[in-house]
Amino acid sequence: MNTTKKEIYLDHASTTYVRPEVVQAMLPFFEQKFGNPSSLHRLGLEAKSAVDESRQKIASILNCKPNEIIFTGGGTESINLALKGVALLKGKGHIITSTIEHPAVLNTCAWLEKKGFSVTYLNVDDEGLISIKELEKAIQKDTILISIMYANNEIGTIEPIVEIGKIARKHKVLFHTDACQAAGALELDVNKLGVDLMTINSSKIYGPKGMGLLYKRAEIKLEPLIHGGGQEAGARSGTENVAGIVGLATALELAQKESATENKRLIQLRDYLINNTLKKIPKSFLNGHPTKRLPNNVNISFLDVEGESIMLYLNEYGVYVSTGSACSSQKLQISHVLNAIGLKHDAAHGSIRFTLGKRTTKADINYVLKVLPPIIDSLRKISPVKVKMSEIREKMGEKNENC
Repeated sequence: MNTTKKEIYLDHASTTYVRPEVVQAMLPFFEQKFGNPSSLHRLGLEAKSAVDESRQKIASILNCKPNEIIFTGGGTESINLALKGVALLKGKGHIITSTIEHPAVLNTCAWLEKKGFSVTYLNVDDEGLISIKELEKAIQKDTILISIMYANNEIGTIEPIVEIGKIARKHKVLFHTDACQAAGALELDVNKLGVDLMTINSSKIYGPKGMGLLYKRAEIKLEPLIHGGGQEAGARSGTENVAGIVGLATALELAQKESATENKRLIQLRDYLINNTLKKIPKSFLNGHPTKRLPNNVNISFLDVEGESIMLYLNEYGVYVSTGSACSSQKLQISHVLNAIGLKHDAAHGSIRFTLGKRTTKADINYVLKVLPPIIDSLRKISPVKVKMSEIREKMGEKNENC
């Protein structure tokens, strides 16, 4: 039981708090500057100016034109607009994605398959990386879209987006990337990345929930999902969420400005947590790529215990973590991402995702390192499961082993 009343939030991949600076930027648009951006009176023009300014800020960060930014109600909507928008306008064709995508991509692709589209799901290696050769081999004459995430939300692996972009351009195929986890930490220049469509979610970068954007290269046409008054150049109708748009722009601007310093700090804390956890707790190993991973992501499997039990025990100590993607955390089956990197059922069930953030300190990590080993030890004593390190997947490399 948590008698110290200490609270350590290590679930930033699931959502973040809204930064005070972002709240302050948003506040005027709830009560004072509350106009509809489509209205021609002063309050409406004031709101329109705020939307335009926010669009320009984001365009400067992404190195694109302001009219290439479509504001949406979050990452899931942006992904749906990108994938369905391209597919429904084309009417038919082939799509390429990966087996470790966010459910917003996977479920949208499954829906499109029911509508007659064909989808290739690329496998990944045991560190979560797709193969560029396999990607190029998968391209067909009727391939209309490639959608590969920038960085994985569960294991933190960063995909070779620039190389994928080059392949897509070579074959004249549109390329979308889900950058919800990457925003604020990785390069977002759409020209350097070579992407045609890119999804960003406000709630992952200390901005408001229910707010996102889709970057769409100007010449690309999309079938809109929401019809109405024609806002967002007809791509996403509905009265604009002015406060949310201002909050997203402010959060993204702050995150990108601080990324170099914050990344360095988070990487040090991340590696400190990884190294000491693997050192202190036998039969544990890191999931995802050891270096090509997000600065704040730590996903570790603990054999012979269940992740849900670890999470609940940590919760009693005021440490808040996740067993995988929060969007599917209420399901009992193992994470599709851990399954895709080859983990067997018993090994995958003991996985915990720690995702660090702006308020995370070394003292927080030391507290976790203090309470976690006895939790694992006590759970193992009552566990009927005994898994050998050599049996966690069909072909287990030695680089992450800790016997």
